[in-house]
Amino acid sequence: MTSAWLVPLTLVFGVIVGAGIVLILVASARRGQRAVDVVSNAVPDGVDQVIEALESAGVVLDPSNNVVKASPGALAFGLVWNDALVHSELVALVDQVRRTGDSVAQELELARGPFGDANVYLFVRVARLGARYILLLAEDHTESYRLDEVRRDFVANISHELKTPIGAVSLLAEALQAASDEPDQVRRFAKRLTKESERLAKITQEIIQLSRLQAADALTKPEVVDIDHVVALAIDQNRVAADSSRVTIVSGGDAGAEVYGDEPLLAVALHNLIANAIQYSPKGSRVGVGVTNADGIVEIAVTDQGAGIPEEDLDRVFERFYRIDQARSRHTGGSGLGLSIVKHVVQNHGGDVRVWSQIGNGSTFTIRLPEASHASQASLKEA
Repeated sequence: MTSAWLVPLTLVFGVIVGAGIVLILVASARRGQRAVDVVSNAVPDGVDQVIEALESAGVVLDPSNNVVKASPGALAFGLVWNDALVHSELVALVDQVRRTGDSVAQELELARGPFGDANVYLFVRVARLGARYILLLAEDHTESYRLDEVRRDFVANISHELKTPIGAVSLLAEALQAASDEPDQVRRFAKRLTKESERLAKITQEIIQLSRLQAADALTKPEVVDIDHVVALAIDQNRVAADSSRVTIVSGGDAGAEVYGDEPLLAVALHNLIANAIQYSPKGSRVGVGVTNADGIVEIAVTDQGAGIPEEDLDRVFERFYRIDQARSRHTGGSGLGLSIVKHVVQNHGGDVRVWSQIGNGSTFTIRLPEASHASQASLKEA
């Protein structure tokens, strides 16, 4: 081969070698970037803002099923705890999507919290988010399931409970008219009429409140709630009633407990328990309010020194309009809805309420709620 051919061949060989080196460098760079993507903890651009803006539940999970981002809605529904999904049904859907690569959509009935019998109905969508993450979205369909039941209950409650005070008001009005020439009788009937009208107003207000609790998710704007403040509010609301009944309210227990939910609703529930304890306590006795925070559970116990509740009534005290002592309820103006409101408030917060009682030794009602985890608080602050 002549030297004239060596120069072009050398140039061609140099070009081929150079191109090969460039291809190797590009491939190495791509592999390096993929490796960085695999080990990176950063959520893809824009996902953080979308999750924070969601009113429904949104969760982003890494390859180990650790929750790297959760919306306030996901925390309110109790889907996430300590950076992990709570429900095995959701974990199974995530694993299926990770295994097949295909997105799935399914309607699930899930427990509202780690204990209690309240459930939520969620329409869940799970899909891949890039090569590394899984995105889970959940829409609350609980209201549609409750709506028919609430309508039936509301009509039944109205027809059953309002007819008694309405009938009493009607009879007292007639009695007032008949006794118009007798001032003493007029004053007596007017006093009774005022009492029955107040009872009617209270029943109506509590029916509306209970129906709202049943008809929709009460946690429209959930936040981290300071239990010490809730206890202080509820005790302050009952201070006048306690003083007039000569009942002392004492409080204590673990300080600094926090839960995830709605402070006014929790204050209403605890207020109802304390009001009941005062109502059924003898003069000169004490009502205790104690808080315990252990193993991720916050307990608020209200204890009285009253006559106690018969064992056969313990399973029914939280039913709507159920009264243990009908005569006393009529005398005090009780509607039989207070404990039912307590039950639904607590269930909407993913907890439960229990009662212990012994005849002659008083009763203890205990609200149990999931403690607000540090992850919950961090997500709320970011949102």
